[in-house]
Amino acid sequence: MSLPDEAGNPAPGGLAVAVEAAMRGYDGVWFGWSGNVAESPGDLVHIQRGHVSYVLTDVRPADFEEYYQGFANGVLWPILHYRLDLADFHEADLDGYRRVNDFFAERVGALLEPDDIIWVHDYHLMLLARALRARGHHNRIGFFLHTPMPPPDLLTALPRHEEVVGALTDFDLVGFQTDNDAGNFARYLSTVMGAATADARRYRIGERVFRIGVFPVGVDPEGLRELAAAGLDSDFARELVASLEGRTPMIGIDRLDYSKGILCRLDGFERFLERYPEWHDRTTFLQIAPPSRSEIAEYANMDAAVSTKVGHINGRFGQVSWVPLRYVNRGYRRDEIAVMLRLARVALVTPLRDGMNLVAKEFVAAQDPDDPGVLVLSRFAGAAAELDAAVLINPHDRDSLADAIDVALGMPLEERRARHRELFAVLEANHIKDWGRHFISALTRPGRSLDQVLGRWRDAERLKRRPPH
Repeated sequence: MSLPDEAGNPAPGGLAVAVEAAMRGYDGVWFGWSGNVAESPGDLVHIQRGHVSYVLTDVRPADFEEYYQGFANGVLWPILHYRLDLADFHEADLDGYRRVNDFFAERVGALLEPDDIIWVHDYHLMLLARALRARGHHNRIGFFLHTPMPPPDLLTALPRHEEVVGALTDFDLVGFQTDNDAGNFARYLSTVMGAATADARRYRIGERVFRIGVFPVGVDPEGLRELAAAGLDSDFARELVASLEGRTPMIGIDRLDYSKGILCRLDGFERFLERYPEWHDRTTFLQIAPPSRSEIAEYANMDAAVSTKVGHINGRFGQVSWVPLRYVNRGYRRDEIAVMLRLARVALVTPLRDGMNLVAKEFVAAQDPDDPGVLVLSRFAGAAAELDAAVLINPHDRDSLADAIDVALGMPLEERRARHRELFAVLEANHIKDWGRHFISALTRPGRSLDQVLGRWRDAERLKRRPPH
């Protein structure tokens, strides 16, 4: 895990930002992997940042290979993102996944008091509640899945799925980003696990009773707007503006991951340049893609494929005085990202499948409301369930993506303002500060309706569906 800096700013990445925001207002312990590998993991490392204690543990080399690279990222990640073709199952990797979940349960269990509340995050620790229960811990334990949850016919393709996915039933509350994800898990519970339910939210398997719920992650819209506006008076912003030489900027910001649809996006951008030559030398597309899991073959192959595609597009359409596509394979600070989002007239957020995608929400938040940019968003991002005033597209359809880019670049000011008002209102209705409070409230007050917990943003008129754009 990555710690906040000395000023308390969270590490980049949707999960870290969301969990850091959820911890505000609570005294607690954030337990996780240190990021280090050691033959003999030593004592736990305790680091204090404000009111939160960070407790870190190393893992062994075999654990890193089998648990993290093997099962978590080589099997669970592709299956949860609907990519069965990329899943590479080995029994030894599942052994490593079991072993690390047991190891985490042993180490965190030593810190627990009987009345502590435990909130487990993401697919790396699906077995943790079961491991804690086996050690006699009866605490209330919640789980939140930051990735998508595929339908039962994909989940059952996972070897030992009853052991891994089925272990989620040992949590008291299992949370998802969207109704679709919760519905997929509900169907798995009913059709595969044989769970009984009266309302598709509360389930019983034997004597075990648990619930599922929907808790979409948000952002701090006002905070991001202020951060982006303040950054305009920086050397970084001035240098970026000068380098554009008056051309209209478009942006994409993603980890270099096959789920983000970067190659499909580049195909659509190439088609845009083919079909709309009037935009040549008038716009520049900046794609930021920090490397991700480069030790895994699929990621290394993708890195090579993206670099090749970028070179092809620039070689085909570029001029001596104009490079249509800038590709940067590194990360940036949060304030610099906010500036880039603020300056962009169009953001291309085109995942093939995503749990939420906070870049989409951050782009909306960073915009100047008097002269906002346009969000072009994949229908397969979790954010599309809320941000339906964006220009929604199918990332697999290069022609529709090309047309959407042209529409976004040429959109009249009044329409841009109207869409932005609607999108920003959604962000305000589902503020990141409420996300953790809503989940913990539902976990600790089991009699309270999940619909009550989420009623403020669910009932907002501004979340009503609009016709496809």
